[in-house]
Amino acid sequence: MSEAILSIKDLKVNYGGIEAVKGISFDVPEGSIVTLIGANGAGKSSTLRTVAGLVKPKSGIIQFKGEDITGKSSIDIVKRGITLVPEGRRIFPDLTVLENLKIGAYLRKDDLKEDIEWVYSLFPRLKEREWQAGGTLSGGEQQMLAVGRALMSRPKLMMMDEPSLGLAPIVVRDIFKIIREINKKGVTILLIEQNANMALQTADYGYVLETGRIGLSGTGAELLANEDVKKAYLGT
Repeated sequence: MSEAILSIKDLKVNYGGIEAVKGISFDVPEGSIVTLIGANGAGKSSTLRTVAGLVKPKSGIIQFKGEDITGKSSIDIVKRGITLVPEGRRIFPDLTVLENLKIGAYLRKDDLKEDIEWVYSLFPRLKEREWQAGGTLSGGEQQMLAVGRALMSRPKLMMMDEPSLGLAPIVVRDIFKIIREINKKGVTILLIEQNANMALQTADYGYVLETGRIGLSGTGAELLANEDVKKAYLGT
């Protein structure tokens, strides 16, 4: 296994008096796809939001490329090479596709043309709709735009929160195909996904979160074959 690009140690996250994350520890190897699966309220989104600097942890350590980034601002986190594709897309509905993409590169001062063309090569439909307002796109197209916008910051680690939520099965397959393509280009992926079957088929490694704690871990194939995982998350 390659060296960890992200290392989380005994992370605890509270919302008021509620413990959302109860001391989890895990590594994300550089160049890998890692997935967190679990029921709603298990602490998955809280973990990603804390890494992204949107939520301050109660305690614990978050290291990125060996450096402590615990509690850093979200802007500082993006500068270091971490980006989050949030649940629900969160694109700017009144801005065009191209304007949304450029917002993803707001911290960059160099030429964006090459990266915009790469995003369009991944998502040809975005090229076709370049001058269309983001709010007029279909759900699947908006998800493509959210992923494309995240790529514009040239991330080393891309975190994705429920990328398939509310999408038709054929669109979900397309999104996961693109996730694999992005990973092949050297971007490490940390993925939260309610479609546990698709997530585990795609991921190199997975962790099962249960009420704020890690209950199981293993390769994607090992978790797919695990009887407890099958019953709880795969509907078999």
